[in-house]
Amino acid sequence: MRAVVITGTSSGIGRACALALDAMGMRVYAGVRRPQDGAALCSVASDRLTPIVVDVTDAESIGAARDLVAGQVGGEGLAGLVNNAGTTVPCPAEHLPLDVFRRQLEVNLTGHLAVIQAFLPMLRSAHGRIVNVSSVGGRVGTPLMGCYAAAKHGLEGLSDSLRLELGPLGVHVSVIEPGFIASSMPAKLKRDTDDWLRRLPGDGRDTYGRQLAAMATRISREATAGSPPDVVAGAVAHALTSRRPRVRYPVGAGAKRLLLLHRVLTDRLMDRVIGHATGYQG
Repeated sequence: MRAVVITGTSSGIGRACALALDAMGMRVYAGVRRPQDGAALCSVASDRLTPIVVDVTDAESIGAARDLVAGQVGGEGLAGLVNNAGTTVPCPAEHLPLDVFRRQLEVNLTGHLAVIQAFLPMLRSAHGRIVNVSSVGGRVGTPLMGCYAAAKHGLEGLSDSLRLELGPLGVHVSVIEPGFIASSMPAKLKRDTDDWLRRLPGDGRDTYGRQLAAMATRISREATAGSPPDVVAGAVAHALTSRRPRVRYPVGAGAKRLLLLHRVLTDRLMDRVIGHATGYQG
């Protein structure tokens, strides 16, 4: 049984990936933040799946997860590492606290590198693969989601460099770029948006409040009708098992269309498309 580590499997995309790879017969180490999330995952998986409690922003937590996996896989090494942990912060850049910005980068970018560094020796020994779950937001920025876009753009660049560095060592790196995926994200985005609307100063609410609410409503509506998380799980499985894995996998509702428009339209026209798609009209 080939062993794979996945972070951020408590819900949504990560959960779908963990269950799909488990169903394929892989030995899945599913990263969760809380033991109860691991127990819930185990209740619908085979005994091949092992939950590991890991916080990608905490070096001690990552080290403990690495040691646990290393102790069980031994010289076999790892066939794959899927970096999926992440979060979003809907807030205008003008009022975004720098500590919140740094935290977003830590979770969505720095934490991925920390996990890669920890598990890379096991990946190298097995000529395994790294799959980083990015977003179309890693190629196309959107208003009021600047720190999320910054982290995902960074992940795209980091993945390109890693692919060039690790390819000669037998470790392939792929990027998954989901579009609108039906998950718990709409409800979470609504909660987070309401929270940030309360935290904005008066002039911030006057300037951005209507646009922030409209953006959250439009994105949530699109996500509610989006593709199931299983489409992302299918792309992850292909990246881990195909003889010729792709470099990038745009998947889910709107992903390929948006990236095509980004490629053929001028920046000004693309700004208009993004403004209309997000409900943000400046």
